[in-house]
Amino acid sequence: MSNVIGDAAGKIWQYLNDNGPSSANKIEKDTGISKNDIQRAIGWLSKEDKLIIEAKGRVETILLK
Repeated sequence: MSNVIGDAAGKIWQYLNDNGPSSANKIEKDTGISKNDIQRAIGWLSKEDKLIIEAKGRVETILLK
């Protein structure tokens, strides 16, 4: 399972690097990564201190540090 999460984390990092800040829903739609794997990968990247998560109302935007 950690390989799947690590792969998803790498894809999300690359997506954010290429496309800038995005919501988890947009990342899911554009990458095809499952919602569960996106949430796990966001946790992984957050633990590694590589993300900023900004909340505006009900929308969370994810961006690289």
